[in-house]
Amino acid sequence: PLEFYQPGTKRIVGFDYDLAQALGKRMGRRVEFRNHDFTTILPRLKAGDYDLVMSALNDTRERERDADFIDYFLAGTGILAPVRTSAPIWNAGDLCGRIVDVEAGTAQEAALRKQQERCRDAGLGPITILALKTDEDALAQLRAGKSVAHLSDYPVVAYLARTLDGGHTYHVAGQQFGIAPYGIAVAKSNHALRDAVRTALLDIIRDGTYDTLLEKWGLRQGAFRSAPINAGPTFQR
Repeated sequence: PLEFYQPGTKRIVGFDYDLAQALGKRMGRRVEFRNHDFTTILPRLKAGDYDLVMSALNDTRERERDADFIDYFLAGTGILAPVRTSAPIWNAGDLCGRIVDVEAGTAQEAALRKQQERCRDAGLGPITILALKTDEDALAQLRAGKSVAHLSDYPVVAYLARTLDGGHTYHVAGQQFGIAPYGIAVAKSNHALRDAVRTALLDIIRDGTYDTLLEKWGLRQGAFRSAPINAGPTFQR
C-alpha cells in the first residue's frame, strides 16, 4: 500500500504517493513521480536526476553515506507464506533449508542473508535466495510455487495477505522483525530542501492530514510523528 500501479493502469497510487502530494501542496510545489529500478534510485538521486526519493526506503547507516533522510514511517520485514502447506512457516527460523524470494537490493534481502548465517550457525540447511529485480517479480515466484515464502516490507506483506485471492491463500507468518524507519531521501548537499520537506511533514502531522492518510491505507501501526532526520542507525543492532 506504499506505492503501486492502480490495477490495469500506469497510475501510481498509495500512501507514499498521497503523502508526497500533501507535502507538495503544503510547500506550493508540484510533485512528479518517476519509476526506476530500486537499485538505481539512490545513485540517480546523488547524480541529480531527481530531488527526492520516496519508495518505502529504509533509512540505514549505509544509505546515509549518500543521502539525508526525513523519517516518516516505521516498518519491519514481513514474511508472506501459504496458509495451506505441508511445512508451515511461522517465523524467520522456519526459512532454513527453504527457497525464499525477495526483491534485490532491499533491506529484506539483507535481513534474509543474515538469517541465512543464523541457519548455518545452528547447523540447519541454507536458505536458497531468489533475489529478483522487482517486488512483483519476486512475488511471482511464490505465486508460481517456485518459492515457499516472500519477504517484503511488513505493510506490503499485510496488504497482500488481505487482498490476494480474497485473503484466503496467504498469511503473515509471525511478527514483523527488524523494525526501522522509512525515510524521504534528499541529496546530502541539499540542506534547504531537506529542512523544507521536514517542516512541511511536521505541519501535516499537526493538522491531521498524516493520520488521515495512514487510516486510508490501513497503516496506523506505522505512525512515526517526530519526523527526525537520519534516525535510522539508532534502530540498527
